[in-house]
Amino acid sequence: MSGTVRTATGLLVSDVDSTFLTQEVIELVAEHAGVRDRVEEITTAAMRGELDFSQSLRARVALLEGLEESVLAEVRAVLVPTPGALELMARARAAGWVTALVSGGFHEIIDPLAAETGIDHVLANRFEIVDGRFTGKVSGPIIDGEAKRRTLLELAERYGLPRERVVAMGDGANDRLMVEEAGTGIAFRAKPALREAADVILDGESLLDAWPHLEAAASR
Repeated sequence: MSGTVRTATGLLVSDVDSTFLTQEVIELVAEHAGVRDRVEEITTAAMRGELDFSQSLRARVALLEGLEESVLAEVRAVLVPTPGALELMARARAAGWVTALVSGGFHEIIDPLAAETGIDHVLANRFEIVDGRFTGKVSGPIIDGEAKRRTLLELAERYGLPRERVVAMGDGANDRLMVEEAGTGIAFRAKPALREAADVILDGESLLDAWPHLEAAASR
């Protein structure tokens, strides 16, 4: 994570895959390896809470062994932000909010988009790549639900923000801990495992539907 500490109105923390983006990044990578169907099955089970996230991520990444690093640029080129996502982040930043993306996805894909969008902080996994090819392993600690929750708490403390001014958004079981920890936890087009834990459920097409809830949080 990076960024300069400043006086902040609030903290907005968002999941990436199927929340800030319409896609699941690892599935886009898996398509290049010819294993998308197998990866999708594991992803779906993990997001429903049927599989441990860390184990499921290792299983999915293992299927990518031998893939050329060059596919990452191709995946970055086809990313589709969720309708309203860029507008929500821009509006939040203009209103003094700290913005963060926390993802079980990958820095190699997310970082350029986050930089273009002006996101303050990004936490994600990293592919292990040796000699220009995927090894089938994750480099460094895996960003799971507990890591997301811990990051939310650390950022809130860094900026001196009370829980009431912290908003977290996600769609799957891996987001449950941070959504429960936030003052306002938002489930966006979410799986049942997250819907039951959220303060707010949004089922519309646009992530900008979250904006009134940020305004409400800022007034507390």
